[in-house]
Amino acid sequence: GHADLNYLFAAVREVIPHINPSTILITKSTVPVGTGDLIEALIAEESPGFSPSVVSNPEFLREGSAVLDFQFPDRIIIGANDAHGQAVTEALYATFKDKNDVIMSTDRRTAEMTKYAANAFLATKIAFINEVSNLCEAMGANVLDVAHGLGLDDRIGPKYLAAGPGYGGSCLPKDTLALVKTAETVGVDMSIVRTVVQSNIARKQALGQRIVSSLSGGGAKRIAVLGLVFKPGTDDMRDSPSIDIIETLQASGHEVVGYDPIGQAEAEKLLNGVRYASDAYAACEGADAAVIITEWDEFRSLDLSRIAKGMRHPTLFDFRNCIVPIAAVEAGLDYHSIGRPTPVVSPN
Repeated sequence: GHADLNYLFAAVREVIPHINPSTILITKSTVPVGTGDLIEALIAEESPGFSPSVVSNPEFLREGSAVLDFQFPDRIIIGANDAHGQAVTEALYATFKDKNDVIMSTDRRTAEMTKYAANAFLATKIAFINEVSNLCEAMGANVLDVAHGLGLDDRIGPKYLAAGPGYGGSCLPKDTLALVKTAETVGVDMSIVRTVVQSNIARKQALGQRIVSSLSGGGAKRIAVLGLVFKPGTDDMRDSPSIDIIETLQASGHEVVGYDPIGQAEAEKLLNGVRYASDAYAACEGADAAVIITEWDEFRSLDLSRIAKGMRHPTLFDFRNCIVPIAAVEAGLDYHSIGRPTPVVSPN
């Protein structure tokens, strides 16, 4: 759970021979609170007499939307402990300040903490709505409408309230763990964040088990997994929910056929024993069940009748709620989604 700072400190060591007293080192990475202090100490150790400004300017960029997020930021946080570092870093973002009042100036540790707190809160929203979706399923409510009602409250907002198979990627999993570990080192109990981490792990495993429990009859079954990366618009497989779900299926003796529009090369590095298909229809051909894990746009427009006819047992688990339920049922699919009832088609 601890953040690995080896690459960061290696970069600092590369820079040290080229710095001078007016140099400003800006850390963009998400780093534990106090890392700026450690950078200062490293510089003092390897280059005595130099004390350049060390500034924290954390990124708030989404994978797949990084350029857009940089051009139109909702906030720019600059954390510096000296006036020189603060002023020069603010000057770098002068054009943004002319357009929007988005620049927040603070001390370095506060900037480092804000980034961690932001990611932990986003992870909490995801884990919360996933647990609410479980309750919706048990009580016959619709989590999509519940999330919409929550999002209309401007104190909550609509983002990160889409029920699904849990969060993954390069940021939320590692940053929630690192925040818990950082807190432990100073004797603070981050019980909410720790529970979010546990809830997210359990979520992935439970959804894999849901598929296993639905498979009737003995023997190995073939499962088509549509979408392998943690989110559309990227080929990032880091901590993707597909990994835990596929491993749960394989542990029960089932065969997995995977398909992802751009992530299969990365998936092959992490997943063992998975056969890959050229498209969603090929993946579903002869399958006993199919599951949508990543909400790629192409899955929203699948020919559901073709999917159903090609499967051995036409069962579809839509873990992103990206298929219209009535359309799936009318196509002949035994349809299961997240946190919402499956419609019943009346006979003509």
